[in-house]
Amino acid sequence: MSRPRTVLVTGAAGLVGAEVCARLLRAGHQVLGLVHRTRELVANDGRAIPGSDDGRAGTVRLVSGDVTLPRLGLDDATWELLAGHVDLIVHTAATTDFGRPAEVYESININGTAHVLELARQRPARLVHVSTAYVCGERDGTILESELDTGQRFGNLYEESKFTAEQLVRKAAADGLPAVTVRPSVVVGATRTGVTRDFKNIYVVLKLLSQGRVGAIPGFFDATIDLVPVDHVAALITAAVVDFDRARDRTLHAVGAAVRMRHISDVLAEYPSFHVPRYLAPATFDPEDLPERERSYWNRVLSLYESYFRRRQYFDDSAAAELRTHRRLAAGEAHLRTIIDHAVRAGYLGAPPIRDVRR
Repeated sequence: MSRPRTVLVTGAAGLVGAEVCARLLRAGHQVLGLVHRTRELVANDGRAIPGSDDGRAGTVRLVSGDVTLPRLGLDDATWELLAGHVDLIVHTAATTDFGRPAEVYESININGTAHVLELARQRPARLVHVSTAYVCGERDGTILESELDTGQRFGNLYEESKFTAEQLVRKAAADGLPAVTVRPSVVVGATRTGVTRDFKNIYVVLKLLSQGRVGAIPGFFDATIDLVPVDHVAALITAAVVDFDRARDRTLHAVGAAVRMRHISDVLAEYPSFHVPRYLAPATFDPEDLPERERSYWNRVLSLYESYFRRRQYFDDSAAAELRTHRRLAAGEAHLRTIIDHAVRAGYLGAPPIRDVRR
């Protein structure tokens, strides 16, 4: 293991940030968590992560700040404290919501990264930057970790903002800043249990489809969405911290297993109370043909995810495989069942499944 470090985690109250804080504490590092309003860190399984204002042993020292502001919105004393003591920054703070105004993504995802880089340069401190695998945009095929700007078209402003943030990090690295970029795909519940603290993004899609709020969507049966358990993401980020010298200057895909749209239909069909969506050819789909109620759900929510229903993407993770301490998911369809089962048990989705026990 690397020597103990003083690590600042931005977005420490977030799903991934909190898990990273917990792992770094267990690894013996001194952890500072940059939070906006939250004063208590909660792990994905619902357990509290010890926090304090003084950084006593075994706790995350909580620092109130705002990545959207220069110098992270910190007073002079706190800024000097960080600039004088932080060895490494894990930058997880971001908005991952779709459909937000452009200025929100610019403020949090782009300017927030620039402000973190300001601190990293002043120290100087090593940086583990958390991006997204979907900076690849809508292009199909195998996506390499080394690739960034290939002239891709983006499916939404979130992807574009994370692409721009990665460009800032790459420029800083080219100027000599020690940096690693970790790109998670679609973050979902834990590997064994499917437990998630936050039902967001793909869960919203599953809810609307399983409830029949929208019965027909444009997409291809062989389109793929990569699902990665939150514990796998946190483990890879932690590995990049612990073995930073080997990870330096690399981009690491934190990915799980591809789930085809056909798998989504097949798995939803196993739940007696669930509706199963019909897939229509994207070229002929017109939301105006939907019934009025379905059209409302489509326009407000599902249209934000439309391009993911037709992408055929595979994320290579050769560099990540050299550092990670876990096995990549073997079957996305099996984990899809796991996360849906948990969502049912938690009351987010409908009745539990009835399956043939002979399987």
